[in-house]
Order: sequence, then C-alpha cells, then structure tokens
Amino acid sequence: MRLAAIDRRLAGTTLLLVLYGLLVLYSAGQTDVPTQGYGVWHRQFIWLGVGLLAAWGIFQLSPRLLEWLTPAIYAFSLCLLLLVLVIGTGAGTAASSHSWLAIGGHQIGQPSELAKVATVLMLARYLSGQREPPRSLRDLVVPGLIVGVPFLLVMKQPDLGSAIVFIGIFFAILFWAGVRPRLLFLLASPGISLLLAFSNVSWGFWIVGFTVLLFFWRPYLWDGLTFWLFNVVSGFVAMPLWHRLATYQQNRLLTFLNPEVDPRAAGYHAIQSRVAIGSGGWFGTGYTMGPQKRLAFLPEQHTDFVFSVVGEELGFLGVAIALGLFCVLLLTLIRIARRATDSFSSLVVFGIIGMFFSHVFENVGMTVNIMPITGIPLPFFSYGGSFFIICCVCLGLVGRVAWDSRLAGYADV
Repeated sequence: MRLAAIDRRLAGTTLLLVLYGLLVLYSAGQTDVPTQGYGVWHRQFIWLGVGLLAAWGIFQLSPRLLEWLTPAIYAFSLCLLLLVLVIGTGAGTAASSHSWLAIGGHQIGQPSELAKVATVLMLARYLSGQREPPRSLRDLVVPGLIVGVPFLLVMKQPDLGSAIVFIGIFFAILFWAGVRPRLLFLLASPGISLLLAFSNVSWGFWIVGFTVLLFFWRPYLWDGLTFWLFNVVSGFVAMPLWHRLATYQQNRLLTFLNPEVDPRAAGYHAIQSRVAIGSGGWFGTGYTMGPQKRLAFLPEQHTDFVFSVVGEELGFLGVAIALGLFCVLLLTLIRIARRATDSFSSLVVFGIIGMFFSHVFENVGMTVNIMPITGIPLPFFSYGGSFFIICCVCLGLVGRVAWDSRLAGYADV
C-alpha cells in the first residue's frame, strides 16, 4: 500500500472532527445531576475502535467488488427494515418509534443507517450503468423505486429524520448524475405543494405560478401533466394527512412553528436548546461549565442536542469551528468525487455528501429551531454506535476512491 496516496486532507479533517466530538461528549457528561450522558465518552472510544476497523475493512475492498455486491447489500438492508417494523424498539427523542433492533433488551443498531449507505450504492450502481442521465419522469421510475422503498419503510417506523436523509441522498445523486435542475425542481414540487396547502391562499398562488412555469418550460407533455396532477393531489390530501397524524406528531410540527404553544412538553426541547445556544454569546460560558447542560435542563445533550452544548459552552467561535470543519469535509468529498476514476465511485461519494449534509443541516437546524425536532444525530459528535460506525464506513469507502484516483494519477505520470 502506498501511504503517499492516502488523502491527507480527508484523514486530517476526520481526525479533528472525531477529537472535537469526543471533547464535547466528555463535557456533555459533566452535570450536577445524574444523566444518561455521564461517562458516554468512554464508550464512544469503543465505537471509535470498531469504526476504525470497519473503515479499514471497507478500504481494502475494491470498488468493482463493492459494485458487484451492491444488490445483496441493498436487499439485506430492506430485510432489516422489514424486521425492525415487527420487533423494533425506540430510543431518545424517538422513543415511540420502531427504529432500533434489540437483543435481550440491549439495542444493537438502527437498520436505517445501513439502508442509507445501501441506497447510495444501489442508486449509484443503476445510474452509472445508464448511457445518459435521466431526462424525463419515465427515466426516474427505477431510481425513484430504489429510494422510495426504504424511504416508505423508514416512514412506517416512523422516523421522519432518517426519511428526510433518503430524500437528500436522492437529489444529491441525481444532480451529480447530470439530471437537469428543472427536472429536479419538478420532482420537488409536490412536496412544496404539500407544505403550502395548509394555507389556501399560498397554495392557490403556488398552483397558478407552477402552471405558468410549466407553460414556459414546456416539459414532455405527459411529464408536465403528471407533475401538475401530483401538485393538485398534494394540496387536497394535506389536511386528511394532518388529521391522520398522532397527537404528539401534530404537536411537534406546531411547536416547530411556535415552541411556546406547548412549552412544558412538545416545545420543551426546542426552547431549552435555543436558550442554551443563545446564552453562549461569542465565546461561550466555558468548557464543561454550561448551566443549561450542568442542570440537565438541556434534553438528550449527548445525542440529538449535542450541538447545543457546543453553542452554550464554546459560543459562536466553537460553532464556527465545528461548522467550518464540516464544510472542509464536504468540500474535500466534492474534490474526491470529481477526481474519481469511474462514474460509480464518483456517484457513491456524492451520495455520501448528500447523506452527511442532510444530517448536519437537520441536526443543527433543529437545535436552533429552523427544522422540526426529528431525533437525528450529528456526525462524529452525537453518541451512538450504529451511526458512528456507518460514518466511518462511508469515509473508508471515500478514502479508497481517493486512493485509487491518486494511484491512477501517479501511473499517468
């Protein structure tokens, strides 16, 4: 193995994120009252060791062999998603869901995490085998099914946060595969219509504007009619879907718009997180010294709301460093995707970009109340085994793609 071919920026940025995450996890456990976060940073070292072994293992795997194994990996992940619907349990802010597999009362992992990677691989395998990128709705049927099946199974758990990640993966890979932005917008339009349908005036303006866009863009006739029909149907089913939601699900969405509606229950998490981050100021209240965290007012401070600990104790400076490291990581992945030696590897790397970006945006967004609380972890910061290991696997895979491309470059010289 030629060590000079290892991507040092990727390795260095990952190392800094892991160390930063361990420091924040240690602080999350330093409280004045007993919490579940106490001592988790010790156990995170175990997951780090397992993750490094998993990353090393996937690094040894040829992309060609991985591409050949992809259908089996994808099928296995779907089987696990079906199994978890039968015997799954919940945890943390998603205690009412069925998203975890457990043996003897001990949680062993979330199949949805494996399904994210499997979906990236399967979608990349299919699109890389096509002569040209999808140009119409008919061309998107198979990619839609590849993403749609695990998406629906995860929604059935229900796990809205992970389901949104599948959407991020879908659009990221389609964009990198060369799908036109107009077609991507048309794909997203039914979701926009669904959100706007809770206001008759907003939805009315949307439908009129969307119809005008279709007239000027002139997509394929059946595509235009289909997308217009989907938008209309989305508007009509919005309220029935709302009434089918459980009360706690409705409360989560209502408190996202206004946490003060239910400050002691559904809005409690958002309010305490906002107070913690707001009190941090420019330089924070001091490492391990955050009052909201020490008094355990901040919920799930070692998992879903670990970023709130960063904001409270390290302030704007700590937040900027964390987000800056994530930006460097994503930019590094983009560079590796551009230099990949084949389309399958390139699409896989960009799908991983979509996965990481969705997790960071959702998690940070819910801590500052610009996204609903969905119980989704922050890469390399949140405590947990299955997601941390999957993150390591993804970066091991990316590292192999970067290694292959660098060796190819050296060979050319």
